[in-house]
Amino acid sequence: MDLGGRVAIVTGGGTGIGRAVSLRLARSGVKAVLVNYSRSAKDAESTAHDLQAMGVDAVAHEADVADENAVKRMVAACVERFGALDLLVNNAGTTRFIPHPDLDALTDEVWDEILSVNLKGTFYCCRAAAPELRKGNGAIVNVASISAYRATGSSIPYAVSKAGIVQLTRALALSLAPDVRVNSVSPGLVSTRWFRSRFGDEAALAQEESFAKATPLRRIASPEDVARAVVALLENDLITGQDLVVDGGKNVLY
Repeated sequence: MDLGGRVAIVTGGGTGIGRAVSLRLARSGVKAVLVNYSRSAKDAESTAHDLQAMGVDAVAHEADVADENAVKRMVAACVERFGALDLLVNNAGTTRFIPHPDLDALTDEVWDEILSVNLKGTFYCCRAAAPELRKGNGAIVNVASISAYRATGSSIPYAVSKAGIVQLTRALALSLAPDVRVNSVSPGLVSTRWFRSRFGDEAALAQEESFAKATPLRRIASPEDVARAVVALLENDLITGQDLVVDGGKNVLY
């Protein structure tokens, strides 16, 4: 797929991986990007401004992906403003940092919050976008995680939600074929502001260095590394139903 002239929605598009994807899409020739956010209004507006400076028609749009009606309104707003929707990148996500042995901390509220955003939100976006994506033989990329495959991650519900995204990707690849391709990426540890704000610069740097030493390529992923994988999957017309791990090869050592 030539991304030139295409229209995209990137959920969680204002920060981290989402911002990197939005900018990579701009460099790949898309004509318009709807930068979705739920809380980071300032960051989303900043990303939209940077996209406009690159010659892309861009707008920040507030919508909680866990709210299906809000998702439907987001898709409708995209089509009304830009005239189409060709690409969907489901990057929005949330988590709780809960040690895996602490099963009693996994309340219904924790499960509902994480699954509603990460898994159900991804599905809501795919379902709402599907009719428009079919019109232009569009493509979807969902952002999962290496925790979909390993007993790791910030919490058990987070890992389960990401495993669900990988399976949802496979299922939707069949449901939407041949008109729409659906793939996912599973990053390992990614150096982001979000990670540093949670642990602090010093602790985050120590963990990143430790991970890098145990990784074949001797470094961890940046948001730009993940963005390149996302865009590659959007562009390749013969790939669907696949998950691409982006972790410098660490997964082969687990």
